[in-house]
Amino acid sequence: MKKLEFKININASAKKVWDTMLAPESYKKWVQVSWPDSHYVGQWRQGEDIKFVSSSGEGTLARLTEVSPHQVIAAEHIAVILKDGSHDSTSDVAKGWVGTTETYTFTEKDGKTEVKVEIITNPDWEKMFNDGWPNALKKLKQITEE
Repeated sequence: MKKLEFKININASAKKVWDTMLAPESYKKWVQVSWPDSHYVGQWRQGEDIKFVSSSGEGTLARLTEVSPHQVIAAEHIAVILKDGSHDSTSDVAKGWVGTTETYTFTEKDGKTEVKVEIITNPDWEKMFNDGWPNALKKLKQITEE
């Protein structure tokens, strides 16, 4: 597994960054720059499963292992979601994805918030994250600061 880290400073409170990042409509706006047509289905609550899917229904299923409002979200990917809505955790593709973790940390100081994204994943997915997260975080900053 490979550890990746991405950071950005946003001129807003941790609460505002959190709310912008996770509200369904604003989530779609910032995530679109890197993962077009992506959205989530579920609730941002510890212990919950949340789906990250495209309009075709394909995507990934993650379990939220830690949720502390305005501070941290940690998720572990537990399955790939197929077009028919079924969950796959046993195919070769799924085995390379299951176990990927993502942690988002919000650190506020003097009215500004650093968002840090830490990902531990199979090296096969490194390019997707390296290509996607910097642009997604720039968009999150832009819409939060509007």
